[in-house]
Amino acid sequence: MQLDYKKELENASRSMILVHDPATLIKLIIRLIVRKVKADHAGVILYDPEKDAYVLTLSGGKAGLKIPSGFAKFGRGNSLIKIFTDKKFKPFFQKKNTLAVDDLNKMFWQQGVIGDKKEIKETFHDVSCQMSMFNVVACVPAYFRDNLLALLLLGQKDTGSSSYEEDELGFLSALASDVAMAIQNANLINDLKKEVDRNKALFINTVLSLASTIEAKDKYTRGHTERVTKYALSIAKELSKTKIIDLPKDFMENIYISGLLHDIGKIGVPESVLCKETKLTDEEFLQIKEHPLRGAEILKNLPEFEQCLEGVKYHHERYDGRGYPEGLKGEDIPIIAAVVAVADTYDAMTSDRTYRKALPKEVAIEEIRKNSGIQFNPIVANVFVQMLEAE
Repeated sequence: MQLDYKKELENASRSMILVHDPATLIKLIIRLIVRKVKADHAGVILYDPEKDAYVLTLSGGKAGLKIPSGFAKFGRGNSLIKIFTDKKFKPFFQKKNTLAVDDLNKMFWQQGVIGDKKEIKETFHDVSCQMSMFNVVACVPAYFRDNLLALLLLGQKDTGSSSYEEDELGFLSALASDVAMAIQNANLINDLKKEVDRNKALFINTVLSLASTIEAKDKYTRGHTERVTKYALSIAKELSKTKIIDLPKDFMENIYISGLLHDIGKIGVPESVLCKETKLTDEEFLQIKEHPLRGAEILKNLPEFEQCLEGVKYHHERYDGRGYPEGLKGEDIPIIAAVVAVADTYDAMTSDRTYRKALPKEVAIEEIRKNSGIQFNPIVANVFVQMLEAE
């Protein structure tokens, strides 16, 4: 049955542009060529910017004919690459953007050849040898803005024919143009992901540095932020399993950051107040109560902290509305703050303080249970209590 190459090209283009992983994209291209053009094998030589070389990335088709991935690496000076990148060879490709074995002998005798004929003859001979070595009967270059991004290598047709029809080569040439665009798109998205990952790593390091700044100022917080973060993450995992609450996107990551930075506002509280071993005065207690707002002030102008800001600002709100800084009540308290609140209170009760010894674990669990629906979000409190009792 005769293929509708225009329709096939449209379908291929739609499929390729949706693929953002270069490796998956190459697999798709190989499968398409082998199935639609009936090649007994096909390969893709792809430009690797890190190596500044063209590498045989993938080969597909009949067993025994496929060339192993990474088997061949081609520098810019390689004849097979040079023939598609060196300007002196452009006159040979004025009519079509493909190279078949049958064309090699004809091309040399074309008129208007530029440059040294001996060099051109040697290049063609070398290309012919390479194509023979890889059992390839046609090559199709894929360009993006005159830059060679890839080279499609085609074995003979599975019908046994060593040549391709004009409409088949035309389809492959048009396909190569779309391939180049799709590869460029996939590479750009891949680079963007790497940049995001690098920035995220830098961001997390900044968070850890901020957390260590708090610990350097307040001896009580040494280990406190780490434990609160651990408890908060455990609660968040349980909530995500139970699906009782519809958790926001990136909740785990934001819980992690909120746990580490929930006391960042204490940087603005005098050490004499933070480390005081006797009872705080009303004025000193007011200074302590300001730390959630101070923390929010420190982080508010940094867009990376936007999602975790609520955990820092509202982790001292109470479910009954008697908390601070805004007296939020019930479901008005963001879930991220409700999780940090339970984790923070539990660690405060089970840690030694300047004015009292740590409470036994059982007593702390009972306090959390007793204050479920009063001080704490009941769903969060119950999940945490069940988790602790299961341990």
